[in-house]
Parts: sequence; structure tokens; C-alpha cells
Amino acid sequence: MSQPSPAVFLFGLALAVGLSLLVFSHAQRHGSRRATAWGVGAFLFAGLVVPVYFIRFWLRRKAR
Repeated sequence: MSQPSPAVFLFGLALAVGLSLLVFSHAQRHGSRRATAWGVGAFLFAGLVVPVYFIRFWLRRKAR
């Protein structure tokens, strides 16, 4: 298995950081008590945490 080039690695890292900042700022702006946990989770497990966060947000928003 070959390693990604530095440019591909930096792009993936920038994407993960951007998603985590987006989720963190959204959660903080909407009053989540666990905004930091959502942000860290989005950085580490973006493919799972980002959809779960936004689905939870939309379902709770509709319930109000």
C-alpha cells in the first residue's frame, strides 16, 4: 500500500479541520452543551459524526 502524497494528505487534513470547525461552530451557535465533543468527533470520524449530527439537529428542530 502506498502512502498519499503530501498534497493529498494536506488536502485531507484541511478538509477534516474545516468540517470539524463547521460542526463545532454550528453546535455552539445553536446551544449544544457538547459542541467541543461534536467538533472533535467530526475531525476523527467525519464520515459518521457529521451526518449523525445534522440528522439529529434537523429532527430536533422539527420537533419544536
